[in-house]
Amino acid sequence: MKNIYSNIYKPTNNNLSKAKVVIEKGGVVAIPTETVYGLAANAYNTRAVKKIFSLKKRPSNNPLIIHFKNIKQIKKEAVINKNFLRLVKRFSPGPLTYVLKKKSGSRISKIANKGLATLAVRIPSEKNTIKLLHILKCPLAAPSANRSKSLSPTTAKHVAEEFGNSIRMIIDGGACKIGIESTVIDLTTKPKILREGGLSSEVIGKFLKIRLSEKQNKIIKSPGQIGLHYSPGMPIYMNREKATKDGALITFGKKNYSNQNTFNLSTGGNLKEAAKNFFNTLRIIKNKKFKSISVNKIPNKDLGKAINERLRRAAYYE
Repeated sequence: MKNIYSNIYKPTNNNLSKAKVVIEKGGVVAIPTETVYGLAANAYNTRAVKKIFSLKKRPSNNPLIIHFKNIKQIKKEAVINKNFLRLVKRFSPGPLTYVLKKKSGSRISKIANKGLATLAVRIPSEKNTIKLLHILKCPLAAPSANRSKSLSPTTAKHVAEEFGNSIRMIIDGGACKIGIESTVIDLTTKPKILREGGLSSEVIGKFLKIRLSEKQNKIIKSPGQIGLHYSPGMPIYMNREKATKDGALITFGKKNYSNQNTFNLSTGGNLKEAAKNFFNTLRIIKNKKFKSISVNKIPNKDLGKAINERLRRAAYYE
């Protein structure tokens, strides 16, 4: 399909160098990751970080995840521990974010972590973003490239639809391989899952040989902990077999539905495939202007936990 957006760029070495210049000058660039697309800025530059919050209309009490090129760079900003070293060597680069204690001499903008004594850090695996990180001298503050509380983007086109030309550069890395945000684990005390995501908490717990706590903190240490989030802007009803009038139905597994209002996340009942299709499916339904979304029961295991968590957040109203 022809690119009709003037701010979407192929991830050539020349364009990555251009993105580097934009970031070094305090600008914001949309980048691909294996999870979702992110709005990236120099994590050391407070003015640049403020631009992210402004573009997203993000609450100031919601900290950002900082993306690093390697463990060595993380060690300069955060206090590492045994659990971090074990996990990062096994699961990173990849869709796992670690909440660690921030070093007293850290250069990360206090705006990025809302002045907390902790940092949310990760090493992405998307090849083009890793290339960009390696030619930069700074880590990147990079939350999802969407307006606050709305659907996360899994293609460059989604970002362009969301922000138009208010973002100078969008690096097109294709559709995200995982399609759902990173899992967040707090390692400042006993390991605790703060957000389900692209790496199953069950896999993490089995690797650490412990039962991971999922009790939410009163202090927001990472994204994905606020109330309404990931919303398509319409009511969502979980564990349903039928759609409401003028509503869409999201199915999972082999279902004998053939209506135009039915959208299947994975006919084979594959939770990885369902997670990859999740946000794109919600976006299609939103663009078709349905009035509500009913969703089949999604198994609450593996990546199904992450899907269900997002459905609950999307359906949340204060």
